[in-house]
Amino acid sequence: MKTAIIDLGTNTCNLLIAEYTATDFKILHQSKQLVRLGDLKIRDNMISSEAIDRVLAVLDEQQKLIEATGTDKLQIFTTSAVREAKNKEAFLQAVQQKMNCQIETITGEKEAELIFKGVLLALDTLEEKSVILDIGGGSNELILAHKKEMLWQESQPTGMARIINQFVLSDPLKPMEIQILQNFFSARHQAAFLQCKNKEINTLIGCSGSFDTIADIIDQTEPGEKQRVHYEIPLKEFYRVHTLLIHSTHKQRLELKGMDNVRVDLIVPAVIFIEHLVKLTGITKIIQTDFALREGVLYDLMKSEAKNSGQ
Repeated sequence: MKTAIIDLGTNTCNLLIAEYTATDFKILHQSKQLVRLGDLKIRDNMISSEAIDRVLAVLDEQQKLIEATGTDKLQIFTTSAVREAKNKEAFLQAVQQKMNCQIETITGEKEAELIFKGVLLALDTLEEKSVILDIGGGSNELILAHKKEMLWQESQPTGMARIINQFVLSDPLKPMEIQILQNFFSARHQAAFLQCKNKEINTLIGCSGSFDTIADIIDQTEPGEKQRVHYEIPLKEFYRVHTLLIHSTHKQRLELKGMDNVRVDLIVPAVIFIEHLVKLTGITKIIQTDFALREGVLYDLMKSEAKNSGQ
């Protein structure tokens, strides 16, 4: 079977095309395109007409690629920016008309569940109790898990596109602004931080997005050049990148090898959030994986195929 999965996120439109059986898979294509659903209008929980135009233009490109690969199935999922938008019905209608398929706007709980399954596809099982973190443009998902079981989860509308549109941030950040962001994350993710401490979580698994950029900066590779199913980010290297980024200007970040232009401003509050989580919970290991929501959908398709074939 061959499938195409589109994760239409707050910042990027992410496409995965894969072949799969009940027991194996092969990724034929994966890419992400900037759409910025979470532009300035996200402060009003609205999707701007300009954002709709950007999405439709990207989907036009992706549709041609999907048709060229002859996929058996296409699924499109929308997340935080759409589920919170006051004009989501008009947006979904425009996308559905363009792609001629059903669009599913998933809940934060379902998003967390699919992210967890994406991690299982990458790692098979979690030998140590871990916290999985997916930093999005509209929301952040934190999942506590062990072996193949979710122990606890949350999804909060604290994504980085919301942050940079909610807070007035200097270039570079001032120490007081860093403290303000830390206090904000502490308040909004208090339950998650407490769960990590109570369950003595030592391992952080970072999915896609900002974690990809951190790994690319460490490896000095261009965005998208290196695919990583799983990769350990040494704490010392994370702190080096964290310090570099929080003291940098927009212009300086643009010049960094490994910096994804899509994340040049989003990455700063992201590393502040990660560092705050690590410091408050006692994390000693960080694992990065490219796998997240799209791969979680693929995981479900493989399980369904196994069930149908009696495996």
